Amino acid sequence: MTTKRKIIGRLVPCRCFRGEEEVISVLDYSHCSLQQVPKEIFSFERTLEELYLDANQIEELPKQLFSCQALRKLSIPDNDLSSLPTTIASLVNLKELDISKNGIQEFPENIKGCKCLSIVEASVNPISKLPDGFTHLLNLTQLFLNDAFLEQLPANFGKPLRLFLLSLHRSLQKLSQLERLDLGSNEFAELFIGKLKHLTYLDLSKNRLESLDMNISGCEALEDLLLSSNMLQQLPDSIGMLKKLTTLKVDENQLTSLPNTIGSLSLLEEFDCSSNELQSLPPAIGYLHNLRTFAADENFLLDLPREIGSCKNVTVMSLRSNKLEFLPEEIGQMTKLRVLNLSDNRLKNLPLTFAKLKDLAALWLSDNQSKALIPLQSEANPETKQRVLTNYMFPQQPRHDEEYQSDSDSFNLALWEEERQKRMTVAFEFEDKKDEEDSVEINLKRYPTPYPEDMKNMAKSAQTLVGHAGHALGPEIRPAVMPMEHHAKEQYEHGWPMAPKEAVVDMAAQLEVAAKVLKTGREPTSYNLAVRVAFPCRRDSVSKGQLSCWVFQAHLYRVC
Repeated sequence: MTTKRKIIGRLVPCRCFRGEEEVISVLDYSHCSLQQVPKEIFSFERTLEELYLDANQIEELPKQLFSCQALRKLSIPDNDLSSLPTTIASLVNLKELDISKNGIQEFPENIKGCKCLSIVEASVNPISKLPDGFTHLLNLTQLFLNDAFLEQLPANFGKPLRLFLLSLHRSLQKLSQLERLDLGSNEFAELFIGKLKHLTYLDLSKNRLESLDMNISGCEALEDLLLSSNMLQQLPDSIGMLKKLTTLKVDENQLTSLPNTIGSLSLLEEFDCSSNELQSLPPAIGYLHNLRTFAADENFLLDLPREIGSCKNVTVMSLRSNKLEFLPEEIGQMTKLRVLNLSDNRLKNLPLTFAKLKDLAALWLSDNQSKALIPLQSEANPETKQRVLTNYMFPQQPRHDEEYQSDSDSFNLALWEEERQKRMTVAFEFEDKKDEEDSVEINLKRYPTPYPEDMKNMAKSAQTLVGHAGHALGPEIRPAVMPMEHHAKEQYEHGWPMAPKEAVVDMAAQLEVAAKVLKTGREPTSYNLAVRVAFPCRRDSVSKGQLSCWVFQAHLYRVC
């Protein structure tokens, strides 16, 4: 009786067990530089459940592949596919399909045959439309169409609407089990989502949306709403109905105000409204008791509502590049604040209650600030006579508008080229005398400098010999001096210059001074000069005895 065993293999598994029936359920051919699907796969069409063909060069899927009816996951991203065959409808058990980063322009109509399909990843494809069959995928929970080129809707929803007026609510509302929807990096100008009661994640960032569907309140389970980089001018009041929302990003839009209903988002933890045209924040923001991260950079905020002090759980708050002139005293109630960015504003000081922020680890008051925290001191405000906190960075100086000027109309090509040439040219002080100096012959010689240890030894020898200056010179020393000088000349290709008697006498004096300097532990500058002039010898060319003779001879010249 034979037994079955489950094998997870990469490429083609080795059939080493002859008495057993092999059950191959997973095959991984990722990153194998394949140009076509390996034929060995078809040998396991009855048992294969997962197939990975990621990052290859496959241009076409063979029909025989879709005979693997047990297949539950098909992953073929980052290939060269231009279309999906209609035979994909044969994969009735398929649950996950990943065809991202290909050249697929459309889905086949009979995709509806894959009734078990729950996850579709089709981002980074030139998909021009969604087929009617998509509305029959009732088990679909995650649909990713990021960075696609959607142009029209299924035909059964009336006339195909162009991109500038795209409606999905009638089609997607049938996908009642949809949990994640990613439509970021497209060209939607108007989008109607409808009531997707199980939707928890919605990404509509990097489109051209000018308004948000008021019926978005029907997505009552929504937790993450990403609307960054659009053209939104206002948010609907119905956004306050999203009671489970924890992340809201509306940065890089054209919002001039925020609705008061935003205070109803009691579970909101992250809120980013940077890079808009906001002049004030609604007082209702004080009801966001669970808020952890708040960013309102690059707006036109003149002040903050006093109610912001009720956001006591905020740990990171960034208000960079606004027009704030003062902060409310209630900011001292935000005791969990750890990072606060107030750079590029017009603040003159900080309220005294600011000292209550004991957990503050970083306070940014300038873009050029070198330390995260700079000490603050208390002093009386000359205008109000109240005690405030300040330091040398106050009052803040606003940036000039011309520093941010980037209009193409203001760009001067000639001026820019002139400045560029200046930056490329290096001018030296004597550059105009270059021609005169070219005719001057310069003969420079470099003599090796003794190492510090050698200089110490020479100083010690000098100090010892100078102490015995009154002793007579023995006849055995005089002959030893001249051969050493001769030997030193022969050892080098270039002869060392010989100093006259007056120079040698001066050297001996400098050596005496250098010895005393070394003894007191001060910097031996005079000694360095004397040694380099008197003894321009290499480290290994003069022994200690020879060096003593040189120093002693120099001293005799001095006393004679």
